[in-house]
Amino acid sequence: MKKWIFIPVIVVIVMIGLFIKVYFSSVQPVKAAEKKAVSLAKEKVQLSEVDDFHLYNGIETVNVIEGKNKKGSKVIVWIPEKSKKVIIKKAKDGITKEEAIQKLLQEKQPKKIISVRLGMEKNIPLWEIYYRSENNLINYYYVHFETGEWLKKVENL
Repeated sequence: MKKWIFIPVIVVIVMIGLFIKVYFSSVQPVKAAEKKAVSLAKEKVQLSEVDDFHLYNGIETVNVIEGKNKKGSKVIVWIPEKSKKVIIKKAKDGITKEEAIQKLLQEKQPKKIISVRLGMEKNIPLWEIYYRSENNLINYYYVHFETGEWLKKVENL
């Protein structure tokens, strides 16, 4: 009787171990990219604090870092993966996430906004808004970071 309990317990432990290994293996490249990007940004901007890091996958992959410089000002750093050309903007020099959402709401009636994040295409810093329309289709709306103007839409996917 004990063998019947022992075998499923071992199988569950092995499965949990495999899931943990797969998770850490999949997160490692992002952590390595973050470490490299933050190091490069600290050289150019003198970042004292990193609040957020994410990868933007548009025309090309861009590392986006939000943080504070040594003066305490909020800054955003975009580092395209191919060129490594660091682009730095103070957060106050662009529109906020909420302002980008308002721009979308002026033109569209999204059923649900899934995500809003910073990105860059053709060396233009932007906000990417990913949302679902009333008919549950996927849509992307891109707003210029500095001017707040609409850049492009990808609709009804």
